[in-house]
Amino acid sequence: QVQLVESGGGLAQPGGSLRLSCAASGSIVSVSAMGWYRQAPGKQRELVATFTSGGSTVYEDSVKGRFTISRDNAKSTVYLQMNSLKPEDTAVYYCKSQAGLRIYWGQGTQVTVSS
Repeated sequence: QVQLVESGGGLAQPGGSLRLSCAASGSIVSVSAMGWYRQAPGKQRELVATFTSGGSTVYEDSVKGRFTISRDNAKSTVYLQMNSLKPEDTAVYYCKSQAGLRIYWGQGTQVTVSS
């Protein structure tokens, strides 16, 4: 079992920044991939940014150049630095991890971008 706890969401103005954190615990040695997804009201959950099992990073096109995913292996934590935020970035952001064939999700953290 892997437990994921997100933090760092909140309200930001357009053009502002937020940093999300996702702390993993439990059977973290088996985690092969970890990243961030988001779901806006009335829309499907979509990939934002992720580390693949091979260690590379993948970003959704609309966040390239604005968002950066990083990790601290010592803390078993993945971060999402979000700059130049836009109203369309408003969503619940979820941390996702994969361990073998099992997928784990965090509880989500709300990000609202509004003036």
